[in-house]
Amino acid sequence: MSPFQLTRTLPEDATDADLRADVLHGLTRLPKELPPKWFYDARGSELFEEITRLPEYYPTRAEREILIARAHDIAAVTGARTLVELGSGSSEKTRFLIDALLPELDSYVPVDVSESALRGAAEALLAERPGLHIHALVADFTRGLALPGTPGPRLVAFLGGTIGNLLPHEREVFLRSVRAMLAPGDALLLGTDLVKDEATLVAAYDDSAGVTAEFNKNVLAVIARELDADVQPDDFDHVALWDHEREWIEMRLRARHALTVKIPELDLVVPFEAGEEVRTEVSAKFRQAGVRAELAEAGLELTRWWTDKEGRFALSLATAL
Repeated sequence: MSPFQLTRTLPEDATDADLRADVLHGLTRLPKELPPKWFYDARGSELFEEITRLPEYYPTRAEREILIARAHDIAAVTGARTLVELGSGSSEKTRFLIDALLPELDSYVPVDVSESALRGAAEALLAERPGLHIHALVADFTRGLALPGTPGPRLVAFLGGTIGNLLPHEREVFLRSVRAMLAPGDALLLGTDLVKDEATLVAAYDDSAGVTAEFNKNVLAVIARELDADVQPDDFDHVALWDHEREWIEMRLRARHALTVKIPELDLVVPFEAGEEVRTEVSAKFRQAGVRAELAEAGLELTRWWTDKEGRFALSLATAL
């Protein structure tokens, strides 16, 4: 059997169709919104990698600290022979888990919407770990997922605090879909950013160098390029706000003046009033009790909880009830 396999469950034109649908829906509703997944074209991915190295942006460093300290504990508890990673991207942090799970680990199943990211990560991993089998899935894990027939136990990893980008009802659906993937003995490893002081949170999403502002505005560049929209990123300001009640950060784009955006590909004209905002991302922050409750509601039991030394970020392990 080849050490690398790739299965595509997304149609080739799925990304284009999804962008059209999201822009049409998001910019014709009030308040306006766009999903954060459209940040991540090639330039957006580069910007996000830059963000993870900024002094204000602690989540990546905090999660890496936990993985380095606890990867062998995770391996010992789960005994996983298959590692499934949802939203795998470059698979950079996953290397700590893979190395801890070896030599028992048989298969790595990265799941991402980007075929190029999957192929690039697989090539690098196989060069370093030639005994590993990689079965990559080009898929949108928020739409349900059929996993390949790899040996158990399986460890499903969802890292980076990405679950915070889902709204509460979306998290409920997602966690139930993960529960449906798990057989007896399987486990979920979940990364969650934790509630902390407002200044630290806002700074992480509004850095002094302006990298996050450029990243936020990149969604406009994507729309301009892909849908021939006449939108100018300089017509908008980047905004990051902490919602105390919902305990999440909101990123928004605020129109600097009244303007009209024409999107010929959608036969759409979108008016903006001066100061009108488009929500581009929600990033929920969590407490242990809340994570436990959301997991339980989906039929999962929280069995392990690890944080970095400063208690900024958590990795939790859950099994099926």
